[in-house]
Amino acid sequence: MRSPVIMGIVNMTPDSFSGDGLLRDTDYVARALAQAEKMVADGATILDIGGESTRPGASPVLAKEEIRRIVPVIEAIKKRLPDSLKIAVDTTKASVAEAALEAGATIINDISALRNDAEMAKIALKYGAAVVLMHNQAMPDLVQKNAKIGGSYEAPAYKNIIPDVIDHLKECVAIAVESGIAREKIILDPGIGFGKTVQQNLTLIARLGEIKALGFPVLAGLSRKSFIGHVLDASVEDRLEGTAACLAVAVMQGADILRVHDVKCAVRISQMAAALRNSMAKS
Repeated sequence: MRSPVIMGIVNMTPDSFSGDGLLRDTDYVARALAQAEKMVADGATILDIGGESTRPGASPVLAKEEIRRIVPVIEAIKKRLPDSLKIAVDTTKASVAEAALEAGATIINDISALRNDAEMAKIALKYGAAVVLMHNQAMPDLVQKNAKIGGSYEAPAYKNIIPDVIDHLKECVAIAVESGIAREKIILDPGIGFGKTVQQNLTLIARLGEIKALGFPVLAGLSRKSFIGHVLDASVEDRLEGTAACLAVAVMQGADILRVHDVKCAVRISQMAAALRNSMAKS
């Protein structure tokens, strides 16, 4: 098996939970392009461009502003970087997704799994875009705050986290397929960090193979998240080792895409964990 694909996070926001939002820079397009170039040089083959923070407690952003933040960045990346590089747009709004796809994106990373905007599936179908469908039962108004760790979404009541996530993802797939989206265009994301307890997040990573068994590529987005901070009692800028441990387990469990802030580290972890996984399969 190959090493997972690395998706580098490019946050075009002023309020990213991880402190890496680029919109605070005067020439934010140039800064984003420089970050994108470094991520690609370090081994990223997908860049995820987002103009609205999904951190717990973040303020909503109008579609017009979201487009202003991300489209110039996507256009600049498409002009400068190789055609083989794929660009994902991180949005729940169909108008934003369409503007990004027109600019050169080919993947819609929708944390609402096409449910926030009734037009999203139509836009994906129109442009032949791949879609990331996330399990997300988080309630935006229910946020727990910790001065050191940061915010986290309160978890709703689950009967059993793994079967519940699997059932929800199956429903999301069914809706996407009924809308005309081809199964080979679907990627699943178990929604680590979105409305789960610390233990539930850990369980999802440890049993990611059960999500993989649904037969779709699996994206693991766990970089620097608050559950790591809770386990290690670590602030957001001090979670590299915790992220690394989670990434290694995710690879061993069959993750196909790793969505990360620290690309070079993730590439090396992915290669090593995949080598171990392949060795175990041969023994």
